[in-house]
Amino acid sequence: MERTLNIGGAVMRMRASALIPRMYRFKFGRDLIKDMAQLEKAYKKSMSIQEGASDEEMEEARFSILDLTIFENVAWCMAKSADNSIPDSPDEWLDSINGVFSIYEVLPQILELWTDGLATTSTATKK
Repeated sequence: MERTLNIGGAVMRMRASALIPRMYRFKFGRDLIKDMAQLEKAYKKSMSIQEGASDEEMEEARFSILDLTIFENVAWCMAKSADNSIPDSPDEWLDSINGVFSIYEVLPQILELWTDGLATTSTATKK
């Protein structure tokens, strides 16, 4: 599954395919399925914070450094999969993006792309 996203004012293609977990594992030595579950949980927690929340609640709902790193690495894998001409490292890729790369703006789209890519189109034949 492939989509075109607006990232930092630039139009960028991203793809969620069977290659992504393998690419992520070889490049970063981590399990993409677990990391995406962690990232989705952190995102839902950050979005559930209510106005007027205490400082402690606000701190608890913030993304961790690990969450941000996972987000950037997943975004790079999906972009690299869709367009092989982007830089070969997430750092170079992020540096090439003009403007702000907002996790709050892009992460929902990446999570949706990932979820859509996981959906199966086959139906069970045995009843």
